[in-house]
Amino acid sequence: MSRKPTKGYFVRGKFVAEGSELDLELKAELKGTWDSTKTDLKRESDALQDLGKELLTLRRGLLERLQLPDKLTDALQEALRITNFEGKRRQMQFIGKLMRKLDEQQIAAVKDALNEQRTGASIVKQQTQIAELWRDRLIASDDNLGPWMDQFPATDTQQIRALMRQARKDDATAQAKAAEAEAKGQTPPPATKGRAYRELFQLVRLHITGDEADGTEADAAPEDDDA
Repeated sequence: MSRKPTKGYFVRGKFVAEGSELDLELKAELKGTWDSTKTDLKRESDALQDLGKELLTLRRGLLERLQLPDKLTDALQEALRITNFEGKRRQMQFIGKLMRKLDEQQIAAVKDALNEQRTGASIVKQQTQIAELWRDRLIASDDNLGPWMDQFPATDTQQIRALMRQARKDDATAQAKAAEAEAKGQTPPPATKGRAYRELFQLVRLHITGDEADGTEADAAPEDDDA
């Protein structure tokens, strides 16, 4: 019965068996070259697969603007339909493989689109927070209307004053009902905000997101004089 040949290679005319001590020593000497390159390639592959995963969250308009290969676009759509964990994992590996076929300009465009989406979401969130801040301060005191008009002079003064007054009246009515219920030993009705409260927010937000807003109102918002 013939013996199975030992796997290995020759170095300087000497046979080195795979897995032998000499084999391990030689591979250790090579560490930092071939092994390093292999690690870098694995890292790059994982990064592209992660980038493909982020593409699943990209808005349709931004995704269409990228004009990605049809095969990759179809794979992304299929990944959104898959709910099975293992199936999703395999599909993401396939997407990672397709991502590796993109050139540097296409990869850069994908990153730019994702960054544009993140930045846009951040701006919207900030504008909403600023609008909430102004709404609450306008309801809290008429003293804050002057600073508001200084920054947004196009505001309809009569409209915003009417909404401020009605929002306060609705809030006072809700508090009175809650106090009456507590006095009777009843559970106070759930706290709700009136229509004027919501309309005031929409009016304020409209001006903040309009041409007059330059994205710096957070720093310019007035201090609470009656805090």
